[in-house]
Amino acid sequence: MAVAREKLPKLIYLEDYKGNYQLFIDAVYAVFEHDFIMHKATFGSHQLKMKYHPAFQERAYTFYHMTHEGDIETDRTPDLRRCERMPWARPTIENAEAYGIRFWEQERNGKHRICIWLDTDDGDNYFVILDVRKTFVLLWTAFYAGFSHQLKKKVKEYQAWRDSVGKDKVITPDMLVKDIMDRLP
Repeated sequence: MAVAREKLPKLIYLEDYKGNYQLFIDAVYAVFEHDFIMHKATFGSHQLKMKYHPAFQERAYTFYHMTHEGDIETDRTPDLRRCERMPWARPTIENAEAYGIRFWEQERNGKHRICIWLDTDDGDNYFVILDVRKTFVLLWTAFYAGFSHQLKKKVKEYQAWRDSVGKDKVITPDMLVKDIMDRLP
């Protein structure tokens, strides 16, 4: 279900800081720090934890993962679309059920993760990924799907998961987390 843009916080743009990347990334980090460090976010009743180490530019590692892209950890580059949408991360996670946001389990390399898909009424597609561990949930990353092939892949993944659990079955954040935790060794 598409979420009305006016329900979401305003994006942060590099242009708002006259192109000064340092001021921009500081403002993005201030949102992250407020939403995830000073005030702990929750998915259902599960408070999210995060990775602080290895710190990147004296900031929590999770922030780096949510704002940079690339397959090689030491060579990730800033992604302005991810940075701009940092104000959306917490509302996406905490309002998944209330806003009718799609979320599902995905398995990657033996890891059990939850993908949360924010689809806005003006066509933006933003994803937040949580990593479920035996006793806690870790905020992992977030990204903007700016290409149709990225979105098609996620739609296919979501539909396959819905088919596997039953299209009409209601799943809450707590039910999904508990189900995953119960299956972990």
